Amino acid sequence: MDASNKFWLVLNFLPWTDWAALAGYFAAWAGYAHFARQRAPIKPSLLATTNRIRRQWMLQTSYRDVRILDGQVMQNLSTSPSFFASTTILIIGGLLAALGTSDKASELVREIPFAARTTALVFDLKLLLMIAVFIYAFFRFTWSMRQYTFGALLIGAAPDAKQLDAMGEQGAALREAFADRAGRVVGLAAETFNDGLRAYYFSFAAIGWFFSPAVFALGSAGVVWILYRREFHSEVLAVLREQP
Repeated sequence: MDASNKFWLVLNFLPWTDWAALAGYFAAWAGYAHFARQRAPIKPSLLATTNRIRRQWMLQTSYRDVRILDGQVMQNLSTSPSFFASTTILIIGGLLAALGTSDKASELVREIPFAARTTALVFDLKLLLMIAVFIYAFFRFTWSMRQYTFGALLIGAAPDAKQLDAMGEQGAALREAFADRAGRVVGLAAETFNDGLRAYYFSFAAIGWFFSPAVFALGSAGVVWILYRREFHSEVLAVLREQP
């Protein structure tokens, strides 16, 4: 079998509507991530706004002699990606179990009204998509945990507040440099955690593929709309952007 025949065999594996919905799904995910990064400098997003607050937090840390409170806050922040990473492992395990009994699972889905009637092989492909989404989320959550650890190390290694006060202008410059570096590290941890949460949102869109390509496409568009509203037009963003 030559390459062209193999190509058409792969294309015929799914109807064109499924291929279009699948392409739109990944385009929506990657496109929104790119849009959010490019839009943030023009209209600050929720993440960009909280990153400025994190930088201010690190600056205030440099004025404190005892930084136990900062360490506790950092520990509390790291519990969220830890919880989601553990939960994601359980979800992946459940999906792998469903993949092992895909025949019974596909029969159950066929009994759902308006659900697409597909072969067991296509049903396995949809499960594999879900597994891939949660594997990506797991890696983002665990990387976020490590980055919060790096932030805690920076707080522990922060210059002594009294020494910085005694250094005058040089101490002020060191404070600003520390706030920039430590705030950026904690901000990166938050951005990575946000990537994992975004994967959870798009996993709900992927569930729509079990019903029909149209539901899959509408779910992808709906997730993008929800993410956009929450990151750029939410009430909490308006409160955080208010000047103290």
